[in-house]
Amino acid sequence: MTPPVAAAVLLAAVTHACWNALAHRIPDKLVAFALISGGGLLIGGVAAAFTPVPAAGAWPYLLASAVIHVVYYALLMTSFRLGDFGQAYPIARGTAPLVVTALAAVFAHELPDGWTTAGIALSCAGLTGVALWGLRGRRPDWRAIGAALATGLSIAAYTVVDGLGVRASGTSLGYIAWLMAVQGAVVPAWAAYRLRAGTVAALRPHAALGLLGAALSVTAYGLVLWAQTGADLAPVSALRESSVLVGAAIGALFFKERFGAPRIAAAGLLVAGIGLMLHTG
Repeated sequence: MTPPVAAAVLLAAVTHACWNALAHRIPDKLVAFALISGGGLLIGGVAAAFTPVPAAGAWPYLLASAVIHVVYYALLMTSFRLGDFGQAYPIARGTAPLVVTALAAVFAHELPDGWTTAGIALSCAGLTGVALWGLRGRRPDWRAIGAALATGLSIAAYTVVDGLGVRASGTSLGYIAWLMAVQGAVVPAWAAYRLRAGTVAALRPHAALGLLGAALSVTAYGLVLWAQTGADLAPVSALRESSVLVGAAIGALFFKERFGAPRIAAAGLLVAGIGLMLHTG
């Protein structure tokens, strides 16, 4: 992984945590994700007019990813509704890298070397530590944990599908634009069906926050897709999940959730893992 790719993924991690925090801040999760998904539709639609159309070989991946992303949004909404941000976000993001490593080995024939494998393992240990710290002193809510774990599996699925798709597309910008345009209508349509005449009234108070979240979401995933054209899927996935630390910090600063020494130790493991993944021999 080259320094520019690593920098792009780390920037994606920050923007990803920020848009998830904005989504968590909006009380009605259906409203939050309708705005973010709808905003992605608008951005993708405009961008699609100025970017190349993805190659034919990329479209099966793109359409499959759009379906998986809708499932992901549904699971993430459930996770945020049932659990604290500082608990749900680390569990959801922390389960993905190891699954991506296995899927990438099977479908992309990418076998990480010893340094990268050690880095992924250390990073996952750090992510797990952040997640477990979110459970301290309380009885586990297995519904919330189950939703977060399922969200993590959906993340792993779309990561690998999009990694293969963007490589076949010939245009990372065109791929992200069309992906946002294709998937973006589903959640707003569902919100309109559920809210009916009250749709506009429900969306208006949170429109600015939701559209900002949409811009951050498209930026974050666009950077990741570009990175996947120049690096293996597993280390990109693991490095992207450093967003968990940003999410934990946001939870502490804005949602009054404790950070604490265990999370600092977990952060150390994550940083060490990132260093190993970037080792060049």
